[in-house]
Amino acid sequence: MATMKEARIIELEIKAAYQEDLLQELSKIIGEQQQQIARLEATCKLLNERIKSLSDEGREVSLDQLPPHY
Repeated sequence: MATMKEARIIELEIKAAYQEDLLQELSKIIGEQQQQIARLEATCKLLNERIKSLSDEGREVSLDQLPPHY
């Protein structure tokens, strides 16, 4: 039969194992979010370049203008 000290050690080992699993899961999530952020930044860069190229072509581009169908 486990003594109180042994039971406490077992309890702490279980908690540590759960925390290690949680840290691994959070690390995985952070990595996925970083990839998503990188894709969003690339999309924003492409959109900004497209807007600039439209301005360079002589088309006036205003993000505040309503589309013609409004």
